[in-house]
Amino acid sequence: MGDAWILASETCAFDLLEARFVRDVEPGEIVLIDSQGVRSLRPFPQTAPALCVFEYVYFSRPDSTLWGRNVHQARKELGRQLAREHPVVADLVIAVPDSGVGAALGFSEASGIPYDLGLIRNHYVGRTFIEPRQQIRHFGVKVKLNPMRETLEDRRVVVIDDSIVRGTTSRKIVRMIRQAGAREVHVRISSPPIQWPCYYGIDTPTRKELIGSTHRVEEIRRFIQADSLGYLSLEGMLKASGSDPSRFCHACFTGGYRVPFRQDDSSQLPLFDDATPHGPSHL
Repeated sequence: MGDAWILASETCAFDLLEARFVRDVEPGEIVLIDSQGVRSLRPFPQTAPALCVFEYVYFSRPDSTLWGRNVHQARKELGRQLAREHPVVADLVIAVPDSGVGAALGFSEASGIPYDLGLIRNHYVGRTFIEPRQQIRHFGVKVKLNPMRETLEDRRVVVIDDSIVRGTTSRKIVRMIRQAGAREVHVRISSPPIQWPCYYGIDTPTRKELIGSTHRVEEIRRFIQADSLGYLSLEGMLKASGSDPSRFCHACFTGGYRVPFRQDDSSQLPLFDDATPHGPSHL
C-alpha cells in the first residue's frame, strides 16, 4: 500500500485497506521487512505442502482468495459435488449461515432445487464451533439463528451445513426448522465426518466429543432427528477443493497427520485444546 508492506491471515483485509495483493507467504518461508525492504528467508528444508482443507470448508471468509482460489467459489463447488453424491427430492434448499451459504448455492444449482433464506443469523453472536463451554454453545445457537416460518412452512427442506462436530447444534437446528412448520428436514454436510482433533493450532474438541468418531451416519441422523443425512465424501471434498488433492492436510477427517506424534508426546497434546484458530498468511 504505497511504500508500506502489509501482512494478514486473509486477503479480504487488503480489500478493506485498498492494498494490492502481492503473493502468499510460502510454507516454511520467513518474510523479513526492515529498512532494506522486503526479503525472503528459507532456513528450513523444503517439504511437501499440507494446506488445511477445512479453510475452504469453514474457517476462511468467503471474500478471501486462498491458494489462488476464491473461497466462495470453492464452497459452491463443494455444494455441487454434495448434490451429485447425495441427491434428494425436496422443495427448498437453505443454508446454516454463514459458512453454509456457498455450499447451499452450489447444491441448489446442481440439483435444480430452489434456494431461499430459511435461517437468519444474528451477526452479533460469535461462532458456536469454537465456544469453549457447552452452555455457551447451546445458548449461542438460540440467539444466533432464527427460522423463517413463511419460507419453511409445509416444505420439504434440504439444510446445508459445513460440518457436524458434536451433533448438539445440528439437533437444535433441525428441531428449530421443524417447529417452523417444515414437513421434512434433510441434512447435507459439505465435508466428511470429523473424527480426529486438530493438533496444529485449531481449537477442536477431543476425539471423544466428536460424534463422527464414535457413531455411524445412521446413528447421527437419528440423534439430530433428520429425515436423511448425507456427508460429502473425502474424495469429493478434495476434488472440489483443488486440482491437486495431495496438497491438503485432512487429518481431522482421516487421522492421517502429516507431522507424526511420538508416543511420549501424547501427554502434551491436550495443551493444544486452548489454542485459538488461525489461518494461512498472505503478503
